[in-house]
Amino acid sequence: MTEYPAPPPPSHAGAAGGGASGPRAGFFRRFAAYVIDIVLILIVAAIFYVISKPIGIALYLLLGIVYFAYFEGSTSGQTIGKKALGIRVIDFNTGGPIGYGRGVIRYIGKIISGFVCYLGYLWMLWDREKQTWHDKLASDVVVPVESYPVSSWPN
Repeated sequence: MTEYPAPPPPSHAGAAGGGASGPRAGFFRRFAAYVIDIVLILIVAAIFYVISKPIGIALYLLLGIVYFAYFEGSTSGQTIGKKALGIRVIDFNTGGPIGYGRGVIRYIGKIISGFVCYLGYLWMLWDREKQTWHDKLASDVVVPVESYPVSSWPN
């Protein structure tokens, strides 16, 4: 029986140079991380929703944008949910952080991804790069930490 050498570890440089070409985070891991994040935001917003519905809704949207932009835009690319599930967001072209501005774009993209029966979220199931609509809008990918280690969290 002929033994073949082990394949090389995944490269962190994409075909265009410098991007993410290794493994991607799966749907259920991403979904579970998102549920954790949303529950955290909902807990805070629900307290204010009881006092005033408009304030609760506005706070939910504001907290969401600040939370996701800060954590996903940081150098770690991890929200609390993503950290718990061992995944992170990185720039598709460079493999580095996406930054706070693209974190905001990504959050707005999440809202758009949910408009048509959550088709934008499900898109990753058949997309070659396993990208959702909000990943495509922000030009990022979600990857496992085992393949793309985090140096510090959340910065």
